[in-house]
Amino acid sequence: MAEAADFPGTSPSPARRWFRHTAALLAGAPLLAGLLQVPASPTASAATPGASLAATGAAHRATEAGSAQKTASSPKAAATGSRTVNVSLNSLTPNAPREGDTVTVSGTVTNDGSQTITGARVGLRIGSPLGGRTAIDSAANRTSYQPGADGSEVGGKYVEKFSRLAPGVRHDFSISVPVSALDLGLDGVYQLGVTLTGQTAAQPFPQVLGIERTFLPWQDGAADTKTRTTFLWPLISSTHLTARTRSDEEQTPLFRDESLAKELQPGGRLQQLLTLGSQLDVTWVVDPDLLVSVDAMTTSYDVQGADGTPVAGRNQAVAKQWLNQLQKAVKGKKVVALPFADPDLASLAHNGRPVTGSLGHLKEATEVGAQSVKDILTAKVSTDFAWPAEGAIDPSVVDIATSAGAHSVIARSDSLRETAGLSYTPSAARPIGGGTTAVVADSRLSTAFRGDMTGAEDSTLAVQEFLAQTLMVTLQDPGRQRSIVVAPQRMPTASQAQSMARALTALDDKRWSQPQDLQAAAKAQPDPAATTQVPSTGAYPSYLRRQELPRSAFQEVQDTQEKLDRFKQILSEPDRVITPFGRAMDRELAASWRGRPAEAQNFRKGVQGYLTSLTRQVKLINKSDVKLSGRSATIPVTVQNNLVQGVDHLVLRLTSTNPTRLKVGDGLYEEQPVKITGGGHTQSVKFTTTANANGPVTVSAQLYTEDGQPYGAAVRFDVNVTEFTATVMLVIGGGVLLLVLAGFRMYTQRKRAAQRRAEAGPDGGSDGDAGDASGATPDPEPGTGDPEQPSDPTPDTAPESTEPSHTGERVDR
Repeated sequence: MAEAADFPGTSPSPARRWFRHTAALLAGAPLLAGLLQVPASPTASAATPGASLAATGAAHRATEAGSAQKTASSPKAAATGSRTVNVSLNSLTPNAPREGDTVTVSGTVTNDGSQTITGARVGLRIGSPLGGRTAIDSAANRTSYQPGADGSEVGGKYVEKFSRLAPGVRHDFSISVPVSALDLGLDGVYQLGVTLTGQTAAQPFPQVLGIERTFLPWQDGAADTKTRTTFLWPLISSTHLTARTRSDEEQTPLFRDESLAKELQPGGRLQQLLTLGSQLDVTWVVDPDLLVSVDAMTTSYDVQGADGTPVAGRNQAVAKQWLNQLQKAVKGKKVVALPFADPDLASLAHNGRPVTGSLGHLKEATEVGAQSVKDILTAKVSTDFAWPAEGAIDPSVVDIATSAGAHSVIARSDSLRETAGLSYTPSAARPIGGGTTAVVADSRLSTAFRGDMTGAEDSTLAVQEFLAQTLMVTLQDPGRQRSIVVAPQRMPTASQAQSMARALTALDDKRWSQPQDLQAAAKAQPDPAATTQVPSTGAYPSYLRRQELPRSAFQEVQDTQEKLDRFKQILSEPDRVITPFGRAMDRELAASWRGRPAEAQNFRKGVQGYLTSLTRQVKLINKSDVKLSGRSATIPVTVQNNLVQGVDHLVLRLTSTNPTRLKVGDGLYEEQPVKITGGGHTQSVKFTTTANANGPVTVSAQLYTEDGQPYGAAVRFDVNVTEFTATVMLVIGGGVLLLVLAGFRMYTQRKRAAQRRAEAGPDGGSDGDAGDASGATPDPEPGTGDPEQPSDPTPDTAPESTEPSHTGERVDR
């Protein structure tokens, strides 16, 4: 946002004050003149318009930390001058005092120099009211003591003395001073300096050897016109669930690890955000994926072990407690639901748009997300807001952000910068065309709590800067009602959340600020002088572009979607795969993958690999070559289903590569429907073939979906045809004729022999069948009674293939 101009009628600028004080000191104290350090110009150290609190505060703290580290590592490079002593400000209470309060400042001092300091004392210095938001930035950037600009010491009994400070030794201090002793006048933001004054053997006279600056917002009564402040409180996490589930009825989910449970446990990041947020007047911004993941933990769930083997999760109670607490916290409040898994809108706009189907994922994620939040929280849900990463926008980002139905885009003032030279911070709502509203969050306030807030000093300084900036916004134009929005980092740490809560609690007395929800901020009357021009595509920050998902990531997602579309067609219960894989693809597009390209790619490959393994559970069983004897035969092909659920709507096609020699069905190929129950069952599909010539012919078996798309790998095998020739048929026919003739000859011979015996009568032994006394039967006459001939050998019925047949394979003729 535009920097506020200095207030008319306030004290001279820091540069002029510094000049006057320095001139006086040089004229009256020549000895001190040689000891004073010449500081940089205040204007040179001022933050540029749109700079954040994090950038200014972090630069100051980094300088102090670097000085301390340098001192520890190299005694010869020990700090000197006003940075000889590291002054750490760990606590300031109250954060925004009133008349009659007592301000208590506590912290530590550490001698980073190489000489012992004697006659040391810690005191407080109050400067004149600062003239605007830029002046706050400038003061936070300064690292050295600056006479005049850093004010005069309160002195008296409001100091803490140390007889000596040895090098490297830390000492604690605490100073309490009544507000009346600080001589605060007009409402405003005052610089509060904590200095250590002492002397060394090399420079045996009192001088400022260390300083730390912060800000004291001063407004005793309530403002006539308060600034309406919207603070977004994000409940967002990284991806925890995989696409894998158990095959049971409940489809027990599989988590990547137990990191989500750690965030939900007492002291964890999400537990702290929930507990602190429930005590504040904030706007909850929720990623539905987080709610779905926590809800999945409330019952049976698995966790992926180190070797990939699932193990049972044990944090159901933690998940239940957190979810119950959240339901109570948001009761009666509006919740802003992001699209499922918080997709990276800028990546989608810059790299995913050319990939077919990418926009469809955003629309589905928006619909699924809203329904998930409603079902789990039973709260009022708004899906009217899109939140690009870091609030950075360009025309393509706005187009994508609103393509799924959102009418408001949460931007940030260091992206949508003011160009009209306003002397005040305008309201957040800006109409940017096409019925879309940009809700422009203040960049200084939104980035105030970046960085490591675990140290008491960092947290204290961030809180005081935040309060100072909010008061300065009100004082810029006290008669103008404005609405500002604070959009902090998406996933604050526990310490960052604690610092944010401390700052908001200090605003809770509503002296110059009053809370407002995001919906009201978006509907506030826009400032006609505020900029509404969306930055060009070329103005999009390059460092944010480098963090985006590449185009190849969106292509991988689309490949997974196409494979899923084919797979679901054949299933009897498609929802069992549509839901987990649909949500997994949403997670592949999450903004939380920024800065983690290798992890993002591994996740995408894991989803696609698992889907591929499932599709391969429905397959053709490999078949050995077949040998046919005859003109026609039936060939079976076996399909196996190792899925738990049944498959249907599949067609198996058997195709001949040479229909002139071997026809399948009526010609080139034949198709048969396939329907198999789950659990490892198989189905043998039979095809009729007709041979027209001898020799091998390759045939191909392939599964197809109902829309004609190939499914799985084809199975190829050879069919070797061996037909009967005309010569063989003549030989067999001749053999049959000989058998018939031999039988007829035997019959006539027996008949003649019986007639001769009857004519001989009883005496001649020619009548009857009796033999001689020995009972032997007379031999037949030579040539008339040949013994009975054995039948011809059985026709050759050798197996069609002398090689072992595959299990379950059979050829019917």
